[in-house]
Amino acid sequence: MSLILVSNDDGINANGVHALIDTLLPFGEVFCVCPDAPRSGQSMAITVNGPLRATYLPDYHGAKMIKVDGTPVDCIKLSMHNLLPRRPDLIVSGINHGSNASINILYSGTMGAAMEGCAFGVPSIGFSLTDYSPDADFSVCLPFVKKIVEWTLRNGLPEGICLNVNIPDRPSLPEECRVVRACRGNWDDEYKVYTDPHGGKFYWLTGSFVNEEPESTDTDEYCLSHGIASVVPTLLDRTAPIPAIPNIGQLNGKIH
Repeated sequence: MSLILVSNDDGINANGVHALIDTLLPFGEVFCVCPDAPRSGQSMAITVNGPLRATYLPDYHGAKMIKVDGTPVDCIKLSMHNLLPRRPDLIVSGINHGSNASINILYSGTMGAAMEGCAFGVPSIGFSLTDYSPDADFSVCLPFVKKIVEWTLRNGLPEGICLNVNIPDRPSLPEECRVVRACRGNWDDEYKVYTDPHGGKFYWLTGSFVNEEPESTDTDEYCLSHGIASVVPTLLDRTAPIPAIPNIGQLNGKIH
């Protein structure tokens, strides 16, 4: 029987992780190790200057439930080294409340957990739904989760590659998913300035996502805007090809 480790960045009580567990239980034994509270935007942050505490909770539909007072990556590391009975066959993160397409993968705690699983050499997938509501309808995700998990358990993933899966909250009919690349885009960040009751300033992050290639049809953002789930194979190694930088070879050699 397969052993599946589940984590997320929305916390142990998030609806998305419960929907994910229910979908994964037919595939094997499920251990759910999640932050004790929401940890969105944590990327691959780890706790280095304090202790971590793991608290065992009642099982959920047969899945073991453990909350950790740390980040999503803390949950994966602690699971691999201390909490699991053996090495998992699959690590699944999510289902995230909100898209992690394009550049959002760099900030995502959901994908941070998947990337950490990938670093351990375990096939890893992050699932996200393009609905930020705490009461989002995750039933639209379940056919995609089943298909992609079944494929991954059967075929595995190459070393150093995980999957970033984003699902539109209103899929097209018939439902479709495509393996595509991440869209080039960025956030038009803006910090609004407010004044607290004591006259002190504080700042609140706002802004909107800018798709830099809206006409490209082979990207995750294109898929999501057309009701199609996107599957982006994601590399753990972020080294750029050396020939991609003209004349960088001039840096080689001894410094005089």
